[in-house]
Amino acid sequence: MGLLEHKAKPRGKFPHVKQVGDFVFVSGTSSRLPDNTFEGVEVDEMGTTKLDIRKQTGAVIENIRDILESVGCELSDIVDVTTFLVNMNDFGGYNEVYAGYFDYEGPTRTTVAVHQLPHPHLLIEMKVTAYKKNNQA
Repeated sequence: MGLLEHKAKPRGKFPHVKQVGDFVFVSGTSSRLPDNTFEGVEVDEMGTTKLDIRKQTGAVIENIRDILESVGCELSDIVDVTTFLVNMNDFGGYNEVYAGYFDYEGPTRTTVAVHQLPHPHLLIEMKVTAYKKNNQA
């Protein structure tokens, strides 16, 4: 548990995931891929950058799914989500994609705007807490 070889290496000395009893904590997760590129980012030959909140949100949730699966959990085990958006104007697109994964019976959620995230191409980062009784990871 902790560092996952098939995921992008954390940008600091912390694990992807930590289990304490029946609770599983996933560190802040972005759309960063193992090769250090980002889902939802296009840069043309002139350096113009197009950032897509929908693609980034989907990639973040899929990254979280993979991390949870590494300890025997799934998205339905998530009990709390904290989302960090660089711009609240992206809330609609984020919320639209999020609703494809979770419903009103899903996890509690807090969404806040932040000044910036660890890379200028990031629009979103999420951290979650999951609960899995007798999880034998």
